[in-house]
Amino acid sequence: MSKLQNKTALVTGAASGIGAAIARCFVHEGANVILADIDKAAGMNLAAEIGGHFFAMDVACEADWNHLASAFPAIDIVVNNAGITGFEDSPGPHDPEHATLAEWHRVHAVNLDGTFLGCRYAIGAMRAKGAGSIINMSSRSGLVGIPGAAAYASSKAAIRNHTKSVALYCAQQGLNIRCNSIHPAAILTPMWEALIGEGPDREQRKAAMVADTPLKRFGTVEEVAAIALMLASDDATYMTGSEVHLDGGLLAGSAASPGD
Repeated sequence: MSKLQNKTALVTGAASGIGAAIARCFVHEGANVILADIDKAAGMNLAAEIGGHFFAMDVACEADWNHLASAFPAIDIVVNNAGITGFEDSPGPHDPEHATLAEWHRVHAVNLDGTFLGCRYAIGAMRAKGAGSIINMSSRSGLVGIPGAAAYASSKAAIRNHTKSVALYCAQQGLNIRCNSIHPAAILTPMWEALIGEGPDREQRKAAMVADTPLKRFGTVEEVAAIALMLASDDATYMTGSEVHLDGGLLAGSAASPGD
């Protein structure tokens, strides 16, 4: 039997990258999937392709979440995946000394406010049933300092912490609503593809970008989707307030031998 049969799931940032892979995976596992994204054309095309429902929204906009709640008052799974790095609209710098307050606010509005609003919606939409799964997309950058992307790292660290607050709150309320976070590192998405580029030295550039990763490769969006599926399913019913690192061993410690 499919792992998500008869479940309704919301995936934000579902038009591309990790969100699209999660949406595909959830549909394959029997879920009724709502694909939410600010990119209407890509979102509608993917929803039509996989048999999902597209909902146009800006996750940083409270009114959009209110409209979603009116359209979908009950939900089983919410994946708060939508996010930005800050480099989409501005090349930077995004370090702690030179980043502008407007850039700082924009990144936190999408990443952190969007996750807060998504969690708030999820709790209300899951309360009647008393059960559900909330999955927040943090990052390896939420676990370490990133000098060149200070706002991004800050927002992802806050998502990690808020995940635990939500998990504890739901447990205190006597609700079987689980909340966990995923922390991917270098996952081969359109954002990374733009940095890698094309040409005869493409594979060399890819290798250089993951040279410090013990597994020496990028992760795939399908690997992230597999973790999301596990957290969304009944395979993880005792797991809440937890975080899953998906980083090819990057944060496990030094790869150097004791004598090196």
